[in-house]
Amino acid sequence: MALSGRPDREPLGPPTPLVGRIAAAGAQISARSAALGAAVELDWLALLGERAALAGLVRAGTTSCGGSTRLLSVCDGWVAVSLARADDVDLVPAWLGLAEVADDPWPTVAAALAAQGRDDVIERAELLGLPAGVLGERVPRPNGSVEAIELAACPPTQALDDLVVLDLSALWAGPLCAGLLGLAGAQVVKVESVSRPDGARRAGGGFFDLLNSGKRSVALDLATASGRTALARLVGAADVVVESARPRALEQLGILAAEALSAPRGPRVWVSITGHGRSSARVAFGDDAAVAGGLVVEDGSGPCFCADAVADPATGLAAAAATLDAIAVGGRWLLDVAMAGVSAELAGPTLPTGGLVAAPPRARTHSEAARPLGADTEAVLAAL
Repeated sequence: MALSGRPDREPLGPPTPLVGRIAAAGAQISARSAALGAAVELDWLALLGERAALAGLVRAGTTSCGGSTRLLSVCDGWVAVSLARADDVDLVPAWLGLAEVADDPWPTVAAALAAQGRDDVIERAELLGLPAGVLGERVPRPNGSVEAIELAACPPTQALDDLVVLDLSALWAGPLCAGLLGLAGAQVVKVESVSRPDGARRAGGGFFDLLNSGKRSVALDLATASGRTALARLVGAADVVVESARPRALEQLGILAAEALSAPRGPRVWVSITGHGRSSARVAFGDDAAVAGGLVVEDGSGPCFCADAVADPATGLAAAAATLDAIAVGGRWLLDVAMAGVSAELAGPTLPTGGLVAAPPRARTHSEAARPLGADTEAVLAAL
């Protein structure tokens, strides 16, 4: 509640299904982790606000808590647009068909979109690789938010302490998923590119440490043949791979999920976290993906963002729960986890607050910092 609603009004309650479904995902993680390794018992709802707690973020209505995403009115609905990267801002003139925009692009963007249709807005954004989503465009899947595809047979795992999780992901959802598996007893190796390490390393307040402490750190030069060979060896030696890249990005490095899962020696579970699913080329971040799933709160003036980039931690929880299930039942699984799809499962009417006082966001404490970039590269590769 503290992170949802307009800054000059009382906070808004959550969407109706959110609390129960986050609690259910947490209970699933607790039960599976207790059976396979160390029981993970956390304040699951509090995970949604950890970044805000560490960074001092507050609710801002139609501006995301982090400030880089806006909910904007178009002639036939609402869209969310993220300009989180310098490259995104540079693309605005091409996106809107303008010669240039001011240093603050948002007034120009809002004015231009007000007269346009949502489909045209999103189609042009997709062509340029801009993160954008139409409010409520994604509906819940009949069989749940995670599409699980079994590609080969494999015996169930009896214990997590011998399992190696390869964390190829970045930012929030994937690192949270891998971190929860680490808390349950798995050995987690985080792999980053030397030229483009996880962007969360630049975040202040200890957020990167919170998500990545306890993981070994490997840094590879993926522009070289030796770096790509090392990555392939790491994938082949892993039991679980967690990644958050569009499929073509890994394919360009010679890594194909289906091939890895079908190899005689390879991962049992491949967790693919994307904005809109593996079949889509669209880019997304936590705030615009949440809006695409309809995961917003509303008052008489229209929609507002629900919490801080809520699709990210919600997807991390959903991915961790699905991974533990796959490990427990056996088989080799490709888990297609779309942030917009997870958000659609949590969306619904805004609950009245009933006079409740909103608690401030809070974050877990962690006993150690994340490992420096590449601190364990030699040791990990030597052990393969």
